[in-house]
Amino acid sequence: MKSTYKTKAREVIILYLKKHPEQRLTAREIYEAVCNSEVEVNRTTIYRNLDRLCETGELMRFKEPNRDAWYYQYSAEHDHCDKHMHAQCSVCGKVFHLDKPFVEAFNAGMLEEYGIDISPVDTIILGKCSKCRRIKK
Repeated sequence: MKSTYKTKAREVIILYLKKHPEQRLTAREIYEAVCNSEVEVNRTTIYRNLDRLCETGELMRFKEPNRDAWYYQYSAEHDHCDKHMHAQCSVCGKVFHLDKPFVEAFNAGMLEEYGIDISPVDTIILGKCSKCRRIKK
């Protein structure tokens, strides 16, 4: 694995994402926010750093159905994000880390009932969180 350089751009990206731990953000949103900092960063640097941060497990990357953009969320404080499933609110975008017993039971049920072996790292369950369900439209 390549060594990771601690650049100013990387630090600014991580700092911004740490300030928004419950949000999923596109590379464009991250770029626009980071451009307002005193560190000069171009789009290529943003994408390169996002890719590296995903490789090291510091970020999660999600692709929503019917959307072209990838979404990123800070995950370094959640152990083994690549070992468990996530649920995401379809309204606010908040991501929930699902506990291992739930994932194991869900996986076993899918395998037994449908013959499907779920890949936890690639699985996101979509729904409305309790906060968004309380909001009336």
